[in-house]
Amino acid sequence: MSDGMDMSCASLSPGAVAPAGSTQALLRLMAWLSPAFPIGGFAYSGGLERAVHDRLVASASGLTDWLSTLMGHGALWNDGVLLCEGWRCHADQAGLASACELGLALAGSAERHAETLSLGRGFASAAAAWPADVFGLLPKDVPFPVAVGAIAAAHGVGLDQALAAYLHAAVSQAVSAAIRLGVCGQADGLGVLAALETRIEQLAARASALTLDDLGGATVQAEISSLRHETQHSRLFRS
Repeated sequence: MSDGMDMSCASLSPGAVAPAGSTQALLRLMAWLSPAFPIGGFAYSGGLERAVHDRLVASASGLTDWLSTLMGHGALWNDGVLLCEGWRCHADQAGLASACELGLALAGSAERHAETLSLGRGFASAAAAWPADVFGLLPKDVPFPVAVGAIAAAHGVGLDQALAAYLHAAVSQAVSAAIRLGVCGQADGLGVLAALETRIEQLAARASALTLDDLGGATVQAEISSLRHETQHSRLFRS
């Protein structure tokens, strides 16, 4: 055994950068995107509640199609692109400011704006338990995907891993919301997660090639659902 310790096996302080691909980086990513991480994600449905109310999503298969479409052409697609931009700009204060401004401007409704801003602020605040220079570079008003991308990069988390974990967490939250809304049970909800694994893997594999030129969407009905939720009389979720 050599005198030096392999950094992939070393215990790092909270402020240290984990080597890319290390167990330490993976543990941080798992903690940050855990349902228990204190950002309040459980309070939002991203317009899904209205879609269920309007019978646009009424089954597990319908939920799978809805989420797959959002990942390919809607809000989750744009979130993925913004996460990649935040990851690349994590050490560039001007770049981060520009990405944050764009991310907030892309919010298609007041609730969507409030959701990404609230989650972004909450994520940055909670993740500060792992100190890094990036917290001094991020604007106060930071959309959720930009915050995740920038902080993940600052701690040595790979881009593809960060994107995959972010999308999996978003899908898991949507499934949890759908179960609470009576769309499906737990067993069918797990089936939705399993069905979307390949879709998440495919998007994560494209992470390195995604740029702001790839922003855009075509999920008009989902955007309308988000807008209509603002005036829904009886509801469980904030978006």
